[in-house]
Amino acid sequence: MADPEQTGRLMSKAGKLKILYGEGDAEVLAAQAVAFEKAGHTVQQALGRKSLQGALDQGTFDLVILGSSMSRNDRHHLPYMVKKAKSETKVLVMHADGSRHPYVDGCTDSGVSMEAVLAKIESMAAPAATKAAAAGAGR
Repeated sequence: MADPEQTGRLMSKAGKLKILYGEGDAEVLAAQAVAFEKAGHTVQQALGRKSLQGALDQGTFDLVILGSSMSRNDRHHLPYMVKKAKSETKVLVMHADGSRHPYVDGCTDSGVSMEAVLAKIESMAAPAATKAAAAGAGR
């Protein structure tokens, strides 16, 4: 749902997610992280593979986003590391090559609008929210 000012921000219907967001470029990382935060999510930024792996060792996340400025090698190997750390964590790759990876839960083409990325996050978070609601209702 867009806010009244038409800024393109979306609030997750599933609630606020704890996101680990990795990029290979500091400017892209900073700019995109702001958009995720404006959508209501908590974002921990990770510049490069080592930083992202360190964050995985230190905490747990609902979603790990691997940005398009990460290397192809990183976008291939890091999903394994995410699932090894916690198998329930969702992985979103912001590059079309993520669609062929067995440990990637979702992907977008690089260069798509932030609204499209936020919609993808929403669709990935919705099944978990539905399961949690059903469990709370005793189903």
